[in-house]
Amino acid sequence: MGWIVLAVIAVVLFFFVSIYNRLVSGRNGYKNAFAQIDVQLTRRYDLIPNLVETAKGYMKHERETLEAVIVARNTALSGLKGAAANPGDPVAVQQLAGAESALTGALGRLFAVAEAYPDLKANQNMMQLSEELTSTENKVAFARQAYNDAVMGYNNLREMFPNSVIAGMFAFLPAQLLEIEAPEKRSVPKVSFT
Repeated sequence: MGWIVLAVIAVVLFFFVSIYNRLVSGRNGYKNAFAQIDVQLTRRYDLIPNLVETAKGYMKHERETLEAVIVARNTALSGLKGAAANPGDPVAVQQLAGAESALTGALGRLFAVAEAYPDLKANQNMMQLSEELTSTENKVAFARQAYNDAVMGYNNLREMFPNSVIAGMFAFLPAQLLEIEAPEKRSVPKVSFT
């Protein structure tokens, strides 16, 4: 009789430890996925000052556009540092997403204005930086997708019963998806048939 009770206790304990370990693994998985976003965004932020410096020589009358890019870059960098310190903090992740949207908009305006400067468009350094920035943007998108997949897996794991009981007991908080909306997706296109 004593052995049966000990066996039942051991099975229940093993069950709880197993759930706890899966929750830890899920949390570490989304934190690792965020670290990949951190790497790519840091690379992006490092490219932007060079891009602005190259454009500055050609776009003397577009100081406001250039300054807006730098301000947006610095805000996004600050948001990244906050989110990297705790990728599970929904407020920090939302602030990063907002800062990234603003930076994407500012870069879009910079490239739109740069179209009016043929010498700048033909500049080898500008073309190379633009290409590197585009490549980095693609890597950011893939890293964000991997992060969001890891967050969804973790959140599903922590919300399922009986995992939710253990998640609640050990403060496994929900993680926030990183959804960066492109400014052009927010605006409604105007259609006119006249």
